[in-house]
Amino acid sequence: MYETYYGFAEKPFSLTPDPKYLYRSESHANAFDLLQYAIRRREGFVVVTGDIGTGKTTICRALLEQIDRNTFTALVLNPFLTEEDLLKRILQDFGVISREDVKNGRLASATKQELIETLYDFLLSLVALKANAVLIIDEAQNLPLPVLEQIRILSNLETDKAKLLQVILVGQLELQTLLRSPQLRQLDQRVSIRYELKPLDRDSVAAYISHRLAIAGGHAAITFASDALDEVYRLSRGIPRLINLICDRALLAAYSLKTSRVLREHVAHAAESLDVVHTPPPPARSVRAFQPRASLWAAALLALAAATTAVAATAFLYERFAAPAERAMYTESERARP
Repeated sequence: MYETYYGFAEKPFSLTPDPKYLYRSESHANAFDLLQYAIRRREGFVVVTGDIGTGKTTICRALLEQIDRNTFTALVLNPFLTEEDLLKRILQDFGVISREDVKNGRLASATKQELIETLYDFLLSLVALKANAVLIIDEAQNLPLPVLEQIRILSNLETDKAKLLQVILVGQLELQTLLRSPQLRQLDQRVSIRYELKPLDRDSVAAYISHRLAIAGGHAAITFASDALDEVYRLSRGIPRLINLICDRALLAAYSLKTSRVLREHVAHAAESLDVVHTPPPPARSVRAFQPRASLWAAALLALAAATTAVAATAFLYERFAAPAERAMYTESERARP
């Protein structure tokens, strides 16, 4: 609808966590740089929290796009997993096992300890390649306590000099409260870096909207009046997801009137249709800029070596779990013959 009218290549205020739309406010830039620093320094456990809709998942996606070739990553978006399913998902993302292995039930008989040993063997193989592995878990506030304890155990996989697996827990504000519970005291003590993502201030809201309009390709065709930006900030409280919802509906209102300027009444109408609560924005908090030094390099033979490791690990799992089952089925079929 309004995308064609204003010349947008796509919706500028989609709710999907597209990393190209990441707006690096002071808080978001600090979080992104801090995560890159933690990965390079192998800091072990890192916890990033933020209110609902502040852009945590988008930062995760952008981080994965910027990560260097000598870092293997596993991204878990569904926290409602058993301990065994979590281990299988990690092994799958690292390329040790395939999706078909899991889907076809070839690892159904694998015990938790056997999966951990397979993961440990893979992580050890990365040491010789001077590579490392990172596990990112989104919506971590929903992780069951046994799974969180399993993650703590995974953090014990190490050599004499370094951790073999870095873990980044990303979640809503209640994740900090969860980690400080008595049951998770050991895990909480392993967290070396914590960061809380903040909502946008008034100036950042204006810059955020301009940024998304420009990325979508229609920045010159539509503008937001100053009082409209004030209203977006007041209604959204600086939460990017709410900004997207309000601005998308405000653009639709402007389009219905065939105007090239979004006014305050368009924003108010959008908020009313969305039933957005009118609450004052929280006071802005300043954060100190964090600018680590970047250090990126490429390993020429890393892809080949990693593929060899993955194939070997998959063969190992096949021999341990799938092959015995297939041989047993074959023996039974032989016995059944007259």
